[in-house]
Order: sequence, then C-alpha cells, then structure tokens
Amino acid sequence: MLVIIILAFMALAIFIATDLPAWAGVVTEAPQGIANLPSYWQELGALSLLAALSFAGAGGANNLVQSDYVRDKGMGMGIHIPNIVSPITGEEVAAPSLGYVPPDTEENRRRWKGWWKVANQEHLITFWAIGALLLVSLCVLVFSSIGGQENIGTDLAFVEDWAAAMGERIAPWFAQFFLIAGFVMLLSTNIGIMDYVARLTGDSLKVTLLRDSEFWSESKIYVTVVWILAVGGSVLVWTGIEPIVLLTMSAAGGFFVMAAYSTLLNWLNRRYLPEYARLKGWRSPVMVFVALFYLLPTLYVTYLLVTQGMSAFA
Repeated sequence: MLVIIILAFMALAIFIATDLPAWAGVVTEAPQGIANLPSYWQELGALSLLAALSFAGAGGANNLVQSDYVRDKGMGMGIHIPNIVSPITGEEVAAPSLGYVPPDTEENRRRWKGWWKVANQEHLITFWAIGALLLVSLCVLVFSSIGGQENIGTDLAFVEDWAAAMGERIAPWFAQFFLIAGFVMLLSTNIGIMDYVARLTGDSLKVTLLRDSEFWSESKIYVTVVWILAVGGSVLVWTGIEPIVLLTMSAAGGFFVMAAYSTLLNWLNRRYLPEYARLKGWRSPVMVFVALFYLLPTLYVTYLLVTQGMSAFA
C-alpha cells in the first residue's frame, strides 16, 4: 500500500505538474549551478549541502544489509545461516551468522559469476537508473511548482508552501494528497532505517561480543535495538529540538559511517574472500577513492563541531 501511494503521487505530480523547460534546465542550467556552488555553500550552509549529498540515493548503511535480506529469504547459501525471526512466533537460533568461505572450485566460480551478474544488474537498475530518475524528478517538481516563487517558508515549513502550490497547479485535493504521500515516504524511510540499523547492530554484536551467548540471539538483539531507537527517537522529538537540526546531524553522521565501512569492505574483501571473488582491476582503487571522498566531509564536520559546537547544525 505504501509503495502504491508513493508511485501514484510521483506519476500524477511528474506528468501533470512539471513542464518541459524545467526538464531542459536539468541539462542547460547544470553548468551554471555548479559554477554557483561557492555562493550556495555560503547561502545554504556547508552542513546543509553536505547533508543532501550524504542522503542522496541510498546514502547511509542500508547497502550493507542487502545480504541480510538474501539470508532471511533463504536464497542461495543463506538457507544454511541463522536468520532473524520473530521472538514470538519463530524459532530462534542463538548462533552467530558467520557463514563460511566456499572452496575455490569451477562450480563455485560459475555460481559466483552468475550471482555477481545479477547483483550488478539489480544495482544498475535500482540504485542508479531508478534512484537517479526519482532524485532528478523531485528536483524538477520543486522547481516547476515553487522554484520561481519568493518568500518560501524556511526550514521544513517550505513543505506547506509546496503543498499549497501543488494544490493550485493541479487541484485543491492534491494538496492533501501531497502531504499524505510525503508522510508515507518519510514513514517508509524511517521504518527502513530502523530495520537496517537494528540488523547491522544485531549482526555485529552476535559475531563479536555476544558470539557465545546462548540467550542473545540476533533476533532478540534486533527487537531490543528497534525499541531503543523508537523510544530514544520519541524522547528526542519531545525535547523540542528542531527537526531540521536532527536531520542535518544524522546526515553528517552518515559520512563517518560511510568512510569507515568503505575502508572495511575493501580490506575484508581482499583479505578473506577467495581469489576469484576479490575486487580486481579498477574496483579496489575506486573503493579507496570512495573512502577518501567520504573522509574529507567527515574531517570537515569534525572541524565544525570542534570550532562551533552544536551551533554548527543550527
């Protein structure tokens, strides 16, 4: 149902509320926008721009849990690894999800190449093609509806102005539909974030500190972390902190995470995987570049926190 609402909103909004000049501007005005980046840096703030960069596409750590979903669906060798189940209705296994390194055989090489081909195709279609299209489409939609207006609400208040503009451009009822679709998008995003943070935490703790525990299964850790996030997040909202500040803080923190896991993925891949499955050629240097790409904003955010404190996020 959530997916249907999001797709219906995108289809109606893009085909009705956008115009050809706005789409053409994606190409014709891009160089000018890049040239004006220093002024945007000053006007919008460094952390705001970096936060947008951090959140673009699948920013964060959600790519790290793709293997968890494969495991929990029993696909491939995942059927042989303990997975996350409901502590109420499922049978838990308090064993770490360590798996094993397959031997270097012709059959395993063939299977690896088949899986690698599917994985690349899935990422190309989902994360690059569809992700880029939706990102550009939303930018064009904003520009077509309220991009030329003045006195747009600041912070998150611009959402109300955007909804009103969409209602004027399409139909009065679409303003309400816009807000409902926005709520659904944010809700699905937050559910996904809580899910993958709990998965990563459960997996990390179960293969390290709680590896020998017979009580703490990965499922119990998962449920515990989800409730901690839910209660802790509610407390933060009740403190009265501006949502835009929390959003910027979480995005800036994403750089720390991505710089670390890019480095670890490269190291673990080249150290522990069989030779035929390791990163080769240009892929390993690209991973190094990606780690450095995320490390620089990480150092900059650290500098801002040291020099300006929490006011840097305001």
